[in-house]
Amino acid sequence: QVQLVESGGGLVQPGGSVRLSCAASGHPLDYYAIGWFRQSPGKEREAVSCISTANGRTYLSDSVKGRFTISRDNVKRTVSLQMNSLKPEDTAVYYCATDTVRCADMMVVPPISIAHWGQGTQVTVSS
Repeated sequence: QVQLVESGGGLVQPGGSVRLSCAASGHPLDYYAIGWFRQSPGKEREAVSCISTANGRTYLSDSVKGRFTISRDNVKRTVSLQMNSLKPEDTAVYYCATDTVRCADMMVVPPISIAHWGQGTQVTVSS
């Protein structure tokens, strides 16, 4: 059974940084893409970033390019999202997710079609 557990959220000031981690268990990490999504109150869940656990190729949404970085540690079976230069509009619950799809697809398909999700971690950007 696939399990994803996020950690690292919290309150951060505008311009600050935070690092999220997603610990994956229960599936062969090499065969899945793992992505980060976020959802703000009243808004739809949106893809933020994705990394291919097979070749390490990364994807970032336009809204976070140049500010966020996704990385993986296949030994620790974790995927991290380093978030810099945070803005109030980055405030959201952040979720990691995985499925047997390519990252290019995970970034555009309806989130409801993705099979496995973590419980989410709140990131609040406020002064």
